[in-house]
Amino acid sequence: MARIFVSVGSNVDRERHIALALKLLRAHFGELQLSSVYESASVGFEGDPFFNLVVAFETDAEPRRIVTALHEIERRCGRARDGNQLGPRTMDLDLLLAGDRVMRDQNIVLPREEIGSQAFVLCPLAEIAGERRHPVSGETLAAMWARLEGDAGELRKVNIHSGTEARS
Repeated sequence: MARIFVSVGSNVDRERHIALALKLLRAHFGELQLSSVYESASVGFEGDPFFNLVVAFETDAEPRRIVTALHEIERRCGRARDGNQLGPRTMDLDLLLAGDRVMRDQNIVLPREEIGSQAFVLCPLAEIAGERRHPVSGETLAAMWARLEGDAGELRKVNIHSGTEARS
């Protein structure tokens, strides 16, 4: 069994879509470890802010099967894969890490490249797996976050159940 890490993001009816995605992820993969939820600005397009978090779970499924399941969950959350990668999303699920697996093909890159450059991915990932080492660089995720944190821009930790926020 491999430890799998998936980023979860939404900027359309965020709380509802994240709750639905978590329910569907649990139904498919079982028990989930959840990071805190963070709010961040849209990247690459003008749009409403995103809520982002990272979930972790154990599975023996191959990365392609995991990605297929993630796409089905996105679809069930109302996402249309219309080729526009930069725009509003009801749900965006990305496979970040699959154990220590390293792979690159037309549909899957592991570890996902955004881990080292996007605060909305690395911050919640380091929160739940800070001592885990990046499969390529060997650096801990906590050390990677410490290096990126100063240039991370605005991230706010959000309690989506009560609407209270804490700055991060």
